[in-house]
Amino acid sequence: MNTALGGLTLGAVYAAFALALVLIFRSTRIVNFAQAPMAMVTTFIALTLIDAGYSYWIGFAAALLAGLVLGAVIERVIIRPVEDKPEINAVILTLGLFITLHALAAVIFGNRFRSFPAPFGLRGLEVGGTTIRLTTSGIFTIAAVATVMVLLLLLFRYTDVGLRMRASAYNPEVARLLGVRVGRMLTLGWALAAVVGSLSGLLIASGGLVHPGYMDSIVVYGFVAAVLGGLESPVGAVVGGLTLGLSLSFVSGYLGSELVALAALLILMLVLTLRPGGLFAVASARRV
Repeated sequence: MNTALGGLTLGAVYAAFALALVLIFRSTRIVNFAQAPMAMVTTFIALTLIDAGYSYWIGFAAALLAGLVLGAVIERVIIRPVEDKPEINAVILTLGLFITLHALAAVIFGNRFRSFPAPFGLRGLEVGGTTIRLTTSGIFTIAAVATVMVLLLLLFRYTDVGLRMRASAYNPEVARLLGVRVGRMLTLGWALAAVVGSLSGLLIASGGLVHPGYMDSIVVYGFVAAVLGGLESPVGAVVGGLTLGLSLSFVSGYLGSELVALAALLILMLVLTLRPGGLFAVASARRV
């Protein structure tokens, strides 16, 4: 039971990062490999404020706001010039951003490990006199991921803004003819994805140690979770993250932690072989 509960919390962390990847893919058709260092930078901003004496929630809000601004600036300054070029150009730029943000963070914040506080307790809950591997911080993580998933579903399915974002990503030329401000929609997509990414960075850091590379492994597992569920589906991102978290937790608990990375690779290969679009893949025909 404890193995499953630990995997559930871990899966929620993967799901949070996968949601950021799904959001930016649905709104811009780009896989943003710089999502992790962007979240890392905003997490350090929160930690700087907390260390200065401000409350955790002030730092939390500042990190989300910083993510919003950072995402919009990156889209406007770095991604926009290659907007009409092949999509691989933007992907390569995100890889360059990955390296650049790592280097800048090391210079500004340092390379040493620093403790990041948790919003709630880290002690396991007691059920029937037994302490289980589920903490109040873990419950907060799961609730936050579920909330973001619901909000993204509502955004893309039931709002005019969500429809415009999808139209701008799928067919920008037609969207412009229909009066959609494509540039603004793409900027909004990057900004919102950066907010979700910042949330994932805060959830991952909660109660642990942070340094400029603390989210590097999350890039791999979060990407596997997004592919597992489908890069088009917020629900798929959450299901993929939880499934991956549970699977890797059982692998670590019963086979050994050294096999976790190999298990993630095997899951990715299996999904790409049997269902390349992910478990929640949508039909190829689209209406915009």
